[in-house]
Parts: sequence; structure tokens; C-alpha cells
Amino acid sequence: MKKRICSVCLYEVDDKHSRYGGDLGEYVQTILQANIPRWTSKNFVCNQCVERFISGQAELDSYLPKESAEELKILPTPLRLGASTRFTGEGVTIAFLDSGFFWHPDLTRPEIRIVGYKNIAAQRSSIKELMSRDASSWHGMMTSVVAAGNGHLSGGIYRAIASKARLVLVKVGTSQRIKHDDITRGLEWVIKNRRKYDIKVVNISCGGDYEISYLHDSLCQTAEEAVRQGIVVIAAAGNAGHHQNHGVIPPASSPSVIAVGGLDDKNTLDPNTDDMYHSSYGPTIDGLQKPEIVAPGIWVAAPILPGTPTASQAMLLEKLEKTHDKDIRKIIAEHKGIDPELDAAISLDIYLIRHLVQIKISSNNVISQHYKHVDGTSFAAPIVSSIVAQMLEANPALTPQEIKQILIKTAQRLPHVAFERQGWGIVNPRSALARALELKLERKKAGAVAD
Repeated sequence: MKKRICSVCLYEVDDKHSRYGGDLGEYVQTILQANIPRWTSKNFVCNQCVERFISGQAELDSYLPKESAEELKILPTPLRLGASTRFTGEGVTIAFLDSGFFWHPDLTRPEIRIVGYKNIAAQRSSIKELMSRDASSWHGMMTSVVAAGNGHLSGGIYRAIASKARLVLVKVGTSQRIKHDDITRGLEWVIKNRRKYDIKVVNISCGGDYEISYLHDSLCQTAEEAVRQGIVVIAAAGNAGHHQNHGVIPPASSPSVIAVGGLDDKNTLDPNTDDMYHSSYGPTIDGLQKPEIVAPGIWVAAPILPGTPTASQAMLLEKLEKTHDKDIRKIIAEHKGIDPELDAAISLDIYLIRHLVQIKISSNNVISQHYKHVDGTSFAAPIVSSIVAQMLEANPALTPQEIKQILIKTAQRLPHVAFERQGWGIVNPRSALARALELKLERKKAGAVAD
């Protein structure tokens, strides 16, 4: 069968799985030209890319009908990965191990989806701890919302791929310190309580204290036991790719764990701008390839902790960005004390105040009063966890080994990046989900034949 190179993703596909651009219709051509500047209707494009852009535009229009992708400061994660909206992780419970968490509206409104909480350092854990705000709340709040937030505070714009998944939150440290052994204890608690909460996935966006063979490390051995017990374990690979000592540490270095590195897609929908984030990478001490896959590790929308000075500043910056010139000084005066630099600039020319506002929005990564963009493999890992939740909703019979194999086999390799940096490539949620559904159908047919 004749092969063609897709002009969008540059992957080789069978002729029957591609289309001539001139036959796509004006609507599809417009979408492609808006997002892929070099694309013309004289090119061929694969069916998967066509589907990705059509569904992405439909998703965008559903919650942002008056704006286009170019007007969004940060593209929503489901849109940038072309994830299906048919499955949302409903009925699947993800456990998160992190420094701390928060009772965020994107997880608790209109429905409370936090079904369990444990503080490893306390004999008794109260879910009321999630109502307090401190420095330790930030990281876990962001990782859990990146995986399973419903975008409540953004009108649905920044909802996660697994926006209906249930959550179990396990505090294993503080913002100052997460100990190797405490991650082990947290994972042991997850294993012990897996049936109580029906935990199918655990996301670990933190790492141990040192490199060590998985054969002699209790954290890695606990991770292996979790997988044997039917839990998919996903861990951030780390962010040391720009250092000479760039190795992957436990639990990401464990054989059965899915270690996730970071992708830099430049906050665009053009796959040809994709590059690597500075993720840690293997081979490990045991000679294992890590990470297995990569996912967006920069330009990721995440929540700002409500009720903090950071949230107040973001609220003021958004208000100033959107207000008319005549009201700018009035708004700064009404919010005196929130940002001393803006207070000091109140008498400057309006254009200088606007310039200062834009500098602050950019330097503080502000998207809106409720969200900022963040980076690190800590946020790439929960994106993969959300995709796994989709797969398990579609096919609950999948084993951790099957899920890892599907993610690896459907990943898309970055052609200009060394294998050891990216593993098997960029996670492909639509193809992974399709394979999960195919396996379900194959087993159903096999069962019917056996009967």
C-alpha cells in the first residue's frame, strides 16, 4: 500500500489514512492554517491529525465560543494533546502522593470528588486539614488539579483530561522536605487501602533522596508491590536533565513504574515546534531506560492557591489588564497594599502602568486570577495519570502491564531527540484510548467464541 508523509505531524501513514488538503473543506482548512503556519491545502494530512484539530476546535468552541486558540494565553491540556472528551476518568480513583493539598473548587464543586485523605506524619488524619492554606498546600493542589480538575473556576476552560475522576490525597512531607522513607510509607498506605477506595492509579510527583538499585531500595520494592496489586504507578522523572548528574531516582527508576519526562510544545498546536523539557533521564543504575514517555512539562495551566497574597495579586493584575484606561488609577488605589510596585507607579503615564502590568503578568506566569502556568515533570506525570484514568474508564479490565505497554506502543517519537531523553516518545491519549477499547472488544469476541 502506498505511503504518505502527513504534512502536519510528519509521520508516515498508509494512503487510505490520509487526505488531500484541498478535499478537506473550508472549515478544516481554516483550522489547520490557523495553527500550522506552513500548512497549505496542497498538502496531504493524516486522518488522526484532521480528527485531532476538528475535535479540538469543537471543544474550544464549547466553552469559549467568542475566542480562538490564538487568544488563549495558555492552551488547555486536553486541547494541546488532542485528548478525547468522551471519557473523563469517571468511576476511577487516583491517589496522589505529595507535600500537601487543598480543598480546591475544581475538585469539590459542584461535586466533592475527594474521597480520602491521609497525612503520613499524623496518627489521625482529618480532611479538615485540606481547608488550611500554607506553603505545603501548593504543590499537591496543583498536581491533583492538573490531573483531575474540572475547571470550575475557569468556566470549564482549564479542565483536566480526567475531570470526573475520584481522588485520594496522601500527604508525605512538606514544602521544605519530602523524605525517601515517607514516600515509601505513603505508598504502603495506598496499597493497604486500595480496596477501601478502589484505587487504580497512583501519581507520585516527588522523588527520593538518592540513586540506588531498585533491588536494594524499599521505595522501589514498594512500588513494584503496588503494581503487583493492580495499581498503575506513575512518577515524575525529575528535572535534572540540564545537569551532569541527570539520573532518575526512586520511585521513577523502578522497572514497573511509568516514569514521565517533560515535553516543551511551546504552547502551540503545531507538533513541529515540539522539543524536550530538561527532564532527568537514564539509563538507571540498573540499566533501565527512563523515562518511558514524555508529556507537557511546561506551559501547564494550574491553580493559584485561593486566599493567598499571590491570588490577590493575580486578581488585581487581571482586573487592570481588562479595564479601561480611565479606571486604571482608581483600581490601583482601591487595592492599595496588594502590590507595592503598582502602588508606587500610580502617578505614571497610563501606557507605563500598562507596561508594568504586562511585565508582572509575564514574570509571575499569570493566566487569570485563578490560574498560572507552571513547569516541571511534577505536572507531566499527572497528565499521564489522567490519560490512564480515561483508559481504565473505557476498559476497567486493563492491567498495569497492559497500560504501560499501550502507552509505550502508541507514543510518538520526537525525530530530533535522542532515545534516552524521551523514551518511546510523546504520550498519545487518543491512540492509547483507542487501543484500550480495541482490547476490550477483542476480549469480548474471544469470550463469545469460547462460549
